[in-house]
Amino acid sequence: MKRVLVDPGSSVNIILLRVVNEMQADDKLVLKACTLSGFDNSSIVTKGEIMLTTFPEGVVKDTKFQVIDTDMAYNMILGRSWIHKMDIVPSTLHQVIKVPSQWGIRQICGNQQASRSINSVVDSRIKNDVTNKN
Repeated sequence: MKRVLVDPGSSVNIILLRVVNEMQADDKLVLKACTLSGFDNSSIVTKGEIMLTTFPEGVVKDTKFQVIDTDMAYNMILGRSWIHKMDIVPSTLHQVIKVPSQWGIRQICGNQQASRSINSVVDSRIKNDVTNKN
């Protein structure tokens, strides 16, 4: 899966409804609406939740995701619950997470070029929103 954000600031794991549909995992979706609030006091109502198996570097864990139907720069956000469950140590400075596995400590490195392009798209959207409000 591309465009995944490991976010120690997120209290839930999030996946887009579009991605669930692309994975043809609609049958696993449990309809259960709840409201997620952002740092900026924005909120979104979830479409439901889904259990999916994650397996970075050979470590297999079932993970509960909140499913949202919106447009965002990432396909999936892995939050604190996943980070703690996986015993992962994330470094936002180095764009890497270290995962303990049966083969020792494994590293998953971020793609700095992709990260920069996602951030530039987000920055341009913010600038457009600010100019449109004025």
